[in-house]
Amino acid sequence: MAPPLLTLADIALTFGATPLLTRAEMIVGAGDRIGLVGRNGSGKSSFLKIAAGIIESDSGDRFVHPGSTVRYLPQEPDLAGYASVIDYVRAGLAPGDEDYRADYLVDHLGVDPDASPETLSGGEARRAALARTLAPQPDILLLDEPTNHLDLPAIEWLESELKAYRGALVLISHDRRFLENLTRQVVWIDRGVTRRLDRGFAHFEAWRDEVFEAEETERHKLARQIAREEDWMRYGVTARRKRNVRRVGELIDMKSKLKTWRGPQGAANLSLSEAERSGKLVIEAEHVAKSFDGRPIVEDLSIKIARGDRVALVGPNGAGKTTLIKLLTREIEPDAGTVRLGANLEVASLDQKRAALKPDWTVAEAIAPGGGERVEVGGQVKHVAAYMKDFLFSSEQVRTPVKALSGGERARLMLARALALPSNLLVLDEPTNDLDLETLDLLEELISDYDGTCILVSHDRDFIDRTATATIAWETDGVWRVYAGGYSDMVDQRGEGVRAREKAEDKAAVKSSGATSLRAGSKTGAAKLSFRDKHALQTLPGEIEKIEQRLAKIEAELADAGLFSRDPERFNTLSLEHAALGQDKVAKEERWLELEMLREDIEG
Repeated sequence: MAPPLLTLADIALTFGATPLLTRAEMIVGAGDRIGLVGRNGSGKSSFLKIAAGIIESDSGDRFVHPGSTVRYLPQEPDLAGYASVIDYVRAGLAPGDEDYRADYLVDHLGVDPDASPETLSGGEARRAALARTLAPQPDILLLDEPTNHLDLPAIEWLESELKAYRGALVLISHDRRFLENLTRQVVWIDRGVTRRLDRGFAHFEAWRDEVFEAEETERHKLARQIAREEDWMRYGVTARRKRNVRRVGELIDMKSKLKTWRGPQGAANLSLSEAERSGKLVIEAEHVAKSFDGRPIVEDLSIKIARGDRVALVGPNGAGKTTLIKLLTREIEPDAGTVRLGANLEVASLDQKRAALKPDWTVAEAIAPGGGERVEVGGQVKHVAAYMKDFLFSSEQVRTPVKALSGGERARLMLARALALPSNLLVLDEPTNDLDLETLDLLEELISDYDGTCILVSHDRDFIDRTATATIAWETDGVWRVYAGGYSDMVDQRGEGVRAREKAEDKAAVKSSGATSLRAGSKTGAAKLSFRDKHALQTLPGEIEKIEQRLAKIEAELADAGLFSRDPERFNTLSLEHAALGQDKVAKEERWLELEMLREDIEG
């Protein structure tokens, strides 16, 4: 039997006063495909960094077989010190490796090889780091959330690359389908220790539940044994003093063990506030079209969404999924066609960029704006602290600023905020980002039990399969088609998954005011937002809001039936101002959408 390539034994690690890892172990052999799983905050990333030799454990041993090569993909790569992306990727090659491998990966991951690392978005930097990690084809690959910032075509391409890879793989991911397709073993970090299952992730959750059931049975046995011993202490016949002292000592030990028993981390308790039922017809779109600078985003789309439907939107980055949601919910108007919303609609939405969270807000302020201490959810009034515990926040975190939260905590906070709003139409744009598997399970159950209607955008195939009753899939620029069922049903009906957008050297340039191109993933150059564009993207929503406020005031004044006869000059002035502001609003909205589409293309 071949010796293991990597061994970690009795690893312990403490942050502050809290032990993160106590007795963590992992053996990686040639050809192993290990999924490293655990709740958010369980220490997965730290354990993988110890495996990679990036950080040292407080105690324990790490051994790498001599001659074995290890490559590690961090969640936050550092590209400093390199003149271009391709220089950064090629620097990861081992002596004797060919450059073509680096060129191939950069091309397929849609990163401009000549771009300066300083100009890359977070998503582009992650894809460049992934190319650098994969290029040498090492003996051991350690990947921490490799699907972050990848769209469905890129995820499926990466999956095929890793299936063909001959070395050992240790993988952290919250993408259930990705784990199921790539793993043959699972290492589970739970309460500081590791357990190993020599089967793929598809078998993990049933095994985990069996472990929890066995632990709960053992805890009940211990509690009953303590009760028996306490009864003996009170009423039992006095035996030899030495024996009594021993039994007293054993009872004290059992009580200490029960007191310090660490059960499984609590699960999030998701619930939402439902408004009155909407009408049977929620959204009806007829022959809707929308384009930007000659590039079609939606062409001739007709669809009816009824109460209770769960509709998933799938497509590559830059296809216009977010724009399509805005069209369907009447946030923006189509160039052609009509969108009609049903009666009595109340919408709650989750933004993929978490833009609704202000960094200086506390957790409590994010849930109850205005400083209130109570929130009504599902017909019940709860204290903010109690509601936050449902989402795995401690009472000490209620006054924690949003900027101090982790990515997973921000994701849970946005869910808590969205689900507290009364709604009968739930719009979720990438709701699965940074959520652990257990919280994903609860979100899936909540959506399935929701009495209203749900529209969601996701790159998580398993999540779509478990929630969607219909899937709107991107076919080519501007063309969207509706399929019954989830992602797997769509693949069965069309014979393939979501295709990547075609790369073209001559994609239409945006207007001269943008001065950048829409060449998403172009091999020769990726578009970049200028400082002026970034500033406009941030400030235009505020300018549009001010215009809307002024329009509302003008409309209220013009609603006075006696204004024209009383002051015709004032009436004419207001009418002209209203028309000018309306045109200005449309122009600013178009400009913002143009920049937002460009940003979506660039950042992926």
